[in-house]
Amino acid sequence: MSKARLVITAVVVEKRPVREVAAEYGMSRSWIYELVARYRDEGDAAFAPRSRRPKTSPNATPPEVVELIVQLRDELTLAGLDAGPATIRWHLQHHHHTSVAPSTIHRHLRATGRVTDQPQKRPRSSYIRFAAEQPNETWQADFTHHRLADSTDTEILTWLDDHSRYALSVTAHRRVTGPIVVDAFTTCCNTHGTPASTLTDNGMVFTTRLSGGRGGRNGLETLLDTLGVRQKNSRPNHPTTCGKVERFQQTMKKWLRTQTPATTITELQHQIDSFVDTYNHHRPHNSLHDTTPAVTYRTRPKATPTGTHHPHLRVRHDRIRDGRVSLRHNGELHHIGLGRTLDGTRVILLIDDLDIRVIHHHTGEIIRHLTLNPNRRYHGTGKPPGGPKGTRKPKRTNPK
Repeated sequence: MSKARLVITAVVVEKRPVREVAAEYGMSRSWIYELVARYRDEGDAAFAPRSRRPKTSPNATPPEVVELIVQLRDELTLAGLDAGPATIRWHLQHHHHTSVAPSTIHRHLRATGRVTDQPQKRPRSSYIRFAAEQPNETWQADFTHHRLADSTDTEILTWLDDHSRYALSVTAHRRVTGPIVVDAFTTCCNTHGTPASTLTDNGMVFTTRLSGGRGGRNGLETLLDTLGVRQKNSRPNHPTTCGKVERFQQTMKKWLRTQTPATTITELQHQIDSFVDTYNHHRPHNSLHDTTPAVTYRTRPKATPTGTHHPHLRVRHDRIRDGRVSLRHNGELHHIGLGRTLDGTRVILLIDDLDIRVIHHHTGEIIRHLTLNPNRRYHGTGKPPGGPKGTRKPKRTNPK
């Protein structure tokens, strides 16, 4: 039985004084008089609990704004772009001159069934975020796979600024190779300046540090050392270290899935260029306080390289085959001629960048000392072919 029924019964049926009933039930007399008047006007309906919702709400979101919120949500989702409350708020402010809190936007989206609460998810506030303090302080790089309309596999290479999330270069290729990575990095440097450091995973196109010491530096490693750029690499099986470029690629591929599948790499590149323009200049980023990457990239002074050149010292053990030994420099294979008479001989190569000494493994004798020419693939001995003088077999002549 409700308290209202008890009070009304005590006054109307038992004819008890209002002052006595108010003291017994801890209620004000004015409220009891109101309950009794309501009972006499409405009968038993006065016993039912009533909504405390105000009759008017001056601060309520206008219906046309709610409709606009839903419309923006549907349009952004259809375009494959981020359609969260923060992004919708940015579009409302910049394109419709309306200010609505993200919590209010979330409430209306949930009311229309476009958002479902997921309390099991880890809250964003618990994440520890790391970001460079200046533009060009660190560039992240990675590549991802994408299929054309005929299921042909392609690879998309991305260079991204760590501080601003600005997409510096995003290019599509049949296959990403070491020279392609070097060319893309060089183009970025010519356009945006040289970074102080880079951050990549341990793919062979980025680094050879996990190759067991074989092959020496690749093209990117050599270029970075020459420019004084510090190279940083993530630990194996820790992709979150390069999380910014990974997240960018996820956003890009989500957008590409909403487009008509490209039939050629050229067509795919046009689609990528369109997305990059939207991402850099017209799409707010939550981690950048709802500004665009382009604005953030231009706000602060750019960092510059502070590193120095470190000579690349290597020791290699090899065996002479076909009169030569082979080694890699700058990602390219070079051959050093030593003479076929030494085939099978074990040697030690002492490599100091371009300065190379080939030493006999057993005697310690220097077989050859040379400066490697990066533009030549084969470095001959300078001697005529056929071995030392007097070792050639005499030509056979036909008997008369």
